[in-house]
Amino acid sequence: MYQPRNNRQIKYHKEEYGDSRKSITAAMLFFTMILVAVSLFIPCCAIAQECHDQQAPYQEESLPFRVVSWNLENLFDTHHDSLKNDHEFLPDALRHWNYSRYKKKLADVARVIAAVGEWTPPALVGLCEVENDTVLRDLTLRSPLKELKYRYVMTDSPDWRGIDVALLYQRDLFKLLSSRSISIPPLGAYRPTRDLLHVSGLLLTGDTLDVFVCHLPSRSGGVKESEPYRLYVAQILRTEVDQILHTRSHPQVIMMGDFNDYPTNRSILKILEAEAPPVITQEPASATGPTGASTVAPSPLKLYHLLARRAKSTNFGSYKYRGEWGLLDHLIVSGTLLNQSSHFFTSEERANVCLLPFLLKDDEKYGDKEPFRTYKGGKYQGGISDHLPVYADFELTYPTN
Repeated sequence: MYQPRNNRQIKYHKEEYGDSRKSITAAMLFFTMILVAVSLFIPCCAIAQECHDQQAPYQEESLPFRVVSWNLENLFDTHHDSLKNDHEFLPDALRHWNYSRYKKKLADVARVIAAVGEWTPPALVGLCEVENDTVLRDLTLRSPLKELKYRYVMTDSPDWRGIDVALLYQRDLFKLLSSRSISIPPLGAYRPTRDLLHVSGLLLTGDTLDVFVCHLPSRSGGVKESEPYRLYVAQILRTEVDQILHTRSHPQVIMMGDFNDYPTNRSILKILEAEAPPVITQEPASATGPTGASTVAPSPLKLYHLLARRAKSTNFGSYKYRGEWGLLDHLIVSGTLLNQSSHFFTSEERANVCLLPFLLKDDEKYGDKEPFRTYKGGKYQGGISDHLPVYADFELTYPTN
């Protein structure tokens, strides 16, 4: 290492490489300035963060979330499926079901779904009596409904006529996680029936919503004669729902569709045990206080029928048979969805049958109104369906920051 040996060399070394004492002094001054700046900057940041927290508190936003269930009355295409008995809905059959009638029905169905949603498209739409994937593709992509950008999932059932159930959903409100068909094993001499559709999706709250779309066996052949088949399918449905209620920490279940039974029938009341939601009751006055209001909280493990109480009224229903209105189309929820302190809930006051004027026509035989059917018997009427849609509004609240 180089060592200066005299004053001239020392002076030259300082001029060339700098005085070490001056360098140390400058470095100490520089680091002192940094420490002072940091000590001043950190409290300023804390104050700024505190001001920001005061100006921008935790915020939530609410969105409408309408759920609709509707039997479309034989939404068939015009092509023959060699594996199904769809002959009556072909152009050369007695019903003369042709492409122009098919297109008209698609447009009418699209118009109803948009109208039921009012200003906002329904988040979920359960559909019964749709023939196949072609029909759903035409409805969502080739009808006016394409503007609402629905996606769908559906079953592929062994039903002898070829009809299935489906669920339309809005992707920004319901993120599809899974879907599956629940097949119905054969029962005696009964014909194969529709699968149950189970769909799981993620809500904006971060919770999972489980949806079941159902079309239970029809009443053809007699109500009593066909009832065992509906009870059989209802029991399979109940078993599937129970698995969710007892495994999810926050089970949120919606069951909808055409059950071909009324709320007072055994499939609904005894098998599913779906009853009207609890209501506020008045407690009798006590010696220590006046009469007060109390309510029984809905059980998260029970099922509640949103329209059961209204269905007791006369002239209320989704289907009219021999002049009598009745509720064959149901909206049933788990008790967690009736908790109004939750971020996603509903109530029986938010559920109803849709009575849009163009869904109804004069009932010439029994008086009042009836659903405007596509066919009445074998005669083409040009209407939309023999069922009315049912719907329920949910309140969806989610964090925005």
